[in-house]
Amino acid sequence: MNKRAIVTESRRPAKTGTSPPALARAPHPLVGAEFVNGAAQASQLPPPGVPEIAFAGRSNAGKSSAINALANRTRLAFASRTPGRTQQINLFALRTGALVADLPGYGYAAVAKSIKRDWQDLLWQYVTTRSSLVALVLVVDARHGLKDLDLAVLSEFVRSGRPVLILATKADKLGTTAQREALALIATQIRTEFPIGAPHVTTQLFSAATRQGVPEAETTIAAWIPSPTWQNESDGEPKKERPRSQGE
Repeated sequence: MNKRAIVTESRRPAKTGTSPPALARAPHPLVGAEFVNGAAQASQLPPPGVPEIAFAGRSNAGKSSAINALANRTRLAFASRTPGRTQQINLFALRTGALVADLPGYGYAAVAKSIKRDWQDLLWQYVTTRSSLVALVLVVDARHGLKDLDLAVLSEFVRSGRPVLILATKADKLGTTAQREALALIATQIRTEFPIGAPHVTTQLFSAATRQGVPEAETTIAAWIPSPTWQNESDGEPKKERPRSQGE
């Protein structure tokens, strides 16, 4: 986010003997993230240690696009034209040393049941038992609200008291009234399903296409992990990635 001082045409600030406070810069917790490895089974995960934040969502909810928008990269997380191709947990290291886990997309039926069961079992095991998992970002399509599988992923996590950020993606495809209605629907679903854990859940509109909601999501995520010196980070154009085999 570029910020420029607002001044009148010819006036200069009066000298007071002290310098004005520097404007706080927005945090960019995922900027600078780098791919570490992919784990197709629990034994391939690193030992629990540094804080981890997981991104979960249905296969066509826009999870990879959300990660890329927050990282200001074009292909950090690989968004495939065919939903449901990620069959492993992909880990990315942040500048803080924390990790982001891109979990397998769920809910896509055009794969063998045995294969889908294996990677969704891995997702469930990670979300419910991973001791270093401190927070969850759940990506849902704003037009459809929370589905049964979304609620299943949230069930144990919300009850643990750990924070959740729900990104209602593809908000650019809705008008203003429909956006408000989408948020209200998700909020009602959360209060109904998780009345005790609801205070730990934040819901916001998001669009990777227009970058709507990116600053708000960054602020929420940055509060979950140790903060580096954000002011040393430049706000450049998204980087272009060379193709690699890690896929979704």
